[in-house]
Amino acid sequence: MRWTLKPKPNPEIVKQLQQSLNVDEAIATLLVQRGIETFEDAKHFFRPSLEHLHDPYLMKDMDKAVIRILQAIKDGENILVYGDYDVDGTTSVALMSSYLKTKTANVATYIPDRYDEGYGVSYKGIDFADDNDFSLIVALDCGIKALDKIDYAKEKGIDFIICDHHRPGNQVPNAVAVLDPKQEDCTYPYKELCGCGVGFKLIQAIANKFDETLNDLIPYLDLVATAIGADIVPITGENRVLAYFGLQVINAQPRAGFKAIINQIKKDELTITDVVFIIAPRINAAGRMKHGQYAVDLLTENNLQTAIQYAEEIEAFNTDRREADQSITQEALELIKSENEENRLTTVVYQEHWHKGVIGIVASRLIETYYRPTLVFTKSGDKLAASARSVSGFDVYNALQGCAEHIEQFGGHKYAAGLTLKEENYEAFKQAFEDEVSKTIDKNLLTPEIKVDLAINLNQIDDKLMRIIRQFAPFGPGNMTPIFMTDNLKDTGYGKCVGEDKTHLRFTATQSGKQFVCIGFNLGEKLHLIKNKQLFSAVYSVDENHWQGNVSLQLKIRDIKG
Repeated sequence: MRWTLKPKPNPEIVKQLQQSLNVDEAIATLLVQRGIETFEDAKHFFRPSLEHLHDPYLMKDMDKAVIRILQAIKDGENILVYGDYDVDGTTSVALMSSYLKTKTANVATYIPDRYDEGYGVSYKGIDFADDNDFSLIVALDCGIKALDKIDYAKEKGIDFIICDHHRPGNQVPNAVAVLDPKQEDCTYPYKELCGCGVGFKLIQAIANKFDETLNDLIPYLDLVATAIGADIVPITGENRVLAYFGLQVINAQPRAGFKAIINQIKKDELTITDVVFIIAPRINAAGRMKHGQYAVDLLTENNLQTAIQYAEEIEAFNTDRREADQSITQEALELIKSENEENRLTTVVYQEHWHKGVIGIVASRLIETYYRPTLVFTKSGDKLAASARSVSGFDVYNALQGCAEHIEQFGGHKYAAGLTLKEENYEAFKQAFEDEVSKTIDKNLLTPEIKVDLAINLNQIDDKLMRIIRQFAPFGPGNMTPIFMTDNLKDTGYGKCVGEDKTHLRFTATQSGKQFVCIGFNLGEKLHLIKNKQLFSAVYSVDENHWQGNVSLQLKIRDIKG
């Protein structure tokens, strides 16, 4: 692991903030690192408010989108809400369809089949709309690159409204309205919304025409918070406000579908991390293993008993998904070894029988072993399909652009992308991708990095520090859990490996009379660094340990160096 201590922010700004908020220097430093420099900034950060959300009409084409939807409602047109099969797509479809159904009965949903149609807007979906007399399609979390398909729909007399957040190509589709803050000529102040977030801005704009307020839309925010967490977008600005209130809905008044999932996991209060690792994989499992429509049905169901039945089906999909991703990861690791590819700068693996629904997860798992840009391919019809995942700091989308001559189509963003290519181009692509990454990657990026916010001593850690850090939540990209570093630590002498297979490390660290219990997951092999009361350094986050009704502070160790 590379430990990178973040640069110290401007000491004058830190001092002013420290005084105006009456907090420790450590807290003021953490805030300035997150772009919070004034009392007003801090007030917005610690007290998120729906009033901090931007006017949706600042987004390019929003007025056109609203006019077209109001026209469809007035004329009783059939509206098809179309979205991708992942968490962002299915939550977007649930959000938009359930809102529009409060205005008109003529609303249906469509999720493409991952295996039959693939990612994004499909000709099959447009034919379905044509056959069933839909004259308007609202596409969410997809569509920004579907130029030919939107033209095809137009020929059939079907209008499109696109709500997307992926990077546009050189041209945008000829739709009635294209809502995507990443368009260069869109001046919307916040660029990092997920697809469901863009969908929320559209219902916010429509609600405005029906004299509804933001308070009327709060029940939809559980869907938006789930998409924000699952899609790994920055939890800053508008996303942070949406996630903050969405988590409150999940914990206080969850929709039947969420309640059914939460009942299965028996957890009192869910954080954004729980949403990412507990709720999102289950929603995703439907589209991975069976069909994304199952997830939409779960998320739009109002009857709890029916929702519980849906959740049980989806739990079974999730179990299948786990088994598939474990066995494929194992096969892929053996393949890398057998082909002597440990020393490459990229991982590119392919087996035609691998389950298309889990190759993205497998790519992420392979990065845990071989930390480098990774592509996992499988057979999809007469083509090969892949999921790409990257390492921190490296833009895999740009790298794929550099290999475009070998690719049929691709889309995505900096850290995750999908592509298809002809089987005969696989070997040429594999070499081109290795060459492109070799040319463009900073070799330091191939060692996992821990970004450390602050070097502190143990005596600076107390309940007050923890109380304030807890208010930094929800955590995520752009606002990660603070990571600290402390030197000159000693174990009190009782450090040991714990867990069923003894892979975790548990010890009590002491420094200048202050001590804390520490837990280091998967750090068992570092036991020798703390033995015999030798001095060591650690990077960690401060955590709460709940045990038999008692709450105490503990350090969650990320890495140790002797």
